[in-house]
Amino acid sequence: MRSPGGPRGQEREITGNRQTSWAFADAYGAESAVSGENAANVALSWARDRAREAGLRSVSDGTGAALRLLAAATDAKAVAEIGTGTGVSGIHLLHGMRPDGVLTTVDIEPERQQFARQAFRAAGFAGNRARFIPGRALDVLPRLADGGYDLVFCDGDRMECLDYLGESLRLLRPGGLVCFEGVFADGRTIDSAAQPAEVLRLRELLRTVRDSASLLPSLLPVGDGLLCAVKRELR
Repeated sequence: MRSPGGPRGQEREITGNRQTSWAFADAYGAESAVSGENAANVALSWARDRAREAGLRSVSDGTGAALRLLAAATDAKAVAEIGTGTGVSGIHLLHGMRPDGVLTTVDIEPERQQFARQAFRAAGFAGNRARFIPGRALDVLPRLADGGYDLVFCDGDRMECLDYLGESLRLLRPGGLVCFEGVFADGRTIDSAAQPAEVLRLRELLRTVRDSASLLPSLLPVGDGLLCAVKRELR
């Protein structure tokens, strides 16, 4: 990690206090705080259990809280999600969106989407609040409307993350927000040891987003890393 004001690339030891602070921040948005609604908390717990049974890792409490905040901050009415999973991230997004907002969620596994559908219903969301599209994201996304979305959340195949970025820029309105989950890759993204292709792809994503004139980025240290960027309105 680079020290503020220090030379680029300078490493700084992560102290125990800093690690404790990050853990506290990630737990701060725990499921018990979801709008104070018991039904939503029960639905989140159920969806997490289904994810564990399927061998999937759900977004952390801190990541979920960040997604709720970002959806609310953008006053999101239309959100696209790449990677439905069992519905954990979708519940957080729906809680942050406008009451009339619609979540369009894409996953290659229809069985997972059935779990998500049940979780959304149990959390108290009407059936018309979510549109489930089964299929490979890069086959589905080109069919979605240009400039029709306020936020795009990407939690899919890491090898396709740069393609997701390109599609997201097309889908987002000016001022819209794109988010990528898992960019730390369990610490491998900044590890100098040899890394697999998916980690190299994440590094390329981070560079591309940081250097883009059309994006205003921030990397949030919640969960396994949440990369966010606002689509600028170029003048």
